[in-house]
Amino acid sequence: MSEHTITMPDVGEGITEAEVVEWHVAVGDTVAEDELLGAVMTDKAAVDIPSPVAGIVVALGGDVGDVLAVGAEYVRLSVGAASDVGSNAKTGSASEVPSAPPAIAQPASPAESKPETALPLPVTLPRRRALASPAVRRRAHEHGVSLNYVRGTGPAGRISHADLDTFLAGGQGAGAAAPELPGDRVEEIKVVGMRRQIAEKMQLAKQRIPHFSYVEETDVTTLEDLRAQLNSTRKEDQPKLTLLPFMVMALVRALEEFPQMNARYDDDAGVIRRHSGVHLGIAVQTDRGLMVPVLRNAQRLDVWGIARKISELAGGSRSGRIRRDDLTGATITLTSLGALGGIVTTPVINYPEVAIVGINRIVTRPVFVEERVVPRKLMNLSSSFDHRVVDGFEAAEFVQRIRSYIEFPSTIFIPS
Repeated sequence: MSEHTITMPDVGEGITEAEVVEWHVAVGDTVAEDELLGAVMTDKAAVDIPSPVAGIVVALGGDVGDVLAVGAEYVRLSVGAASDVGSNAKTGSASEVPSAPPAIAQPASPAESKPETALPLPVTLPRRRALASPAVRRRAHEHGVSLNYVRGTGPAGRISHADLDTFLAGGQGAGAAAPELPGDRVEEIKVVGMRRQIAEKMQLAKQRIPHFSYVEETDVTTLEDLRAQLNSTRKEDQPKLTLLPFMVMALVRALEEFPQMNARYDDDAGVIRRHSGVHLGIAVQTDRGLMVPVLRNAQRLDVWGIARKISELAGGSRSGRIRRDDLTGATITLTSLGALGGIVTTPVINYPEVAIVGINRIVTRPVFVEERVVPRKLMNLSSSFDHRVVDGFEAAEFVQRIRSYIEFPSTIFIPS
């Protein structure tokens, strides 16, 4: 038997590191060739990592949440002849899976240990990973328990379901976390994966962009009537229209007059890059967090094409099948909470863009039209801008222009 090291692969152009977001194996598991070892996340998307060979897992390159550089050790396997390893790969029989490989046996006593060797300053010793099966790790995560605090009674300190049950029942043993106070249950949730990506992006945006917001009320009664009429006469191959495609068209038309909003600000270089093509970020809420797929060249599409593309991007984002290239390169972003849109929001700009337009929910209110009080459908536009690039006056003009297209929707379709 020999050891085979699987390094962190190059998962995309320009990617130098990735975060460990999930392990499908644990130390001691037997894996087959092409079996998934785990998943990592770059600043663009999650990527599954398969094993190129069969073997027994000797070591993992990090814990969930750790960031590994391309080329760093990802998984180390003990490998041998294919007949020795491949035939035992994950058959489901506990007797076929070794309780612990020799490489992770209990450490020798201090008297037997060799003198420590000084390490160069850039080198850090890896933390020992608690030994447990993926099922035990999943249960621990669901209960908010760090396995580093659970005493394992199996070979080499391996943690079983029974050990976890004992810990949850209060019999933690030496070295466990302090007991909780009565009535106070504290759940620790590590910020990893998509949630960490969102947190870092939002923090960067708020740190580097001096935001200001502008809110304007708009009457969408006529637009809603037009939308209902188009939906009632649409062809079988045409998607059902929501408010969003019309908002995209209104935004695109307004950008013809206010191209400074369709830009990205490279504040390190001190350069504003205006784009002729409208590459619109569409904020989509998913089970993994907020994603912003990009509707490229929105100015080239009609209302049906926009609706179809938004549906494709949203579906891909929620299913996790979105392409990495579809998550980058936005020049301005449109965000909406739909029915939960509230009265007013203060959206955070998608760095390094300079503007974001937000849609709030539609409400029906009595409105004076000349001397009559009539019900009208009203909606607020809540938008934020980078004050280094956009002045308050031009931001107000820009939103007012969007409003005019929404309130007189036929003008959206008139060529400029």
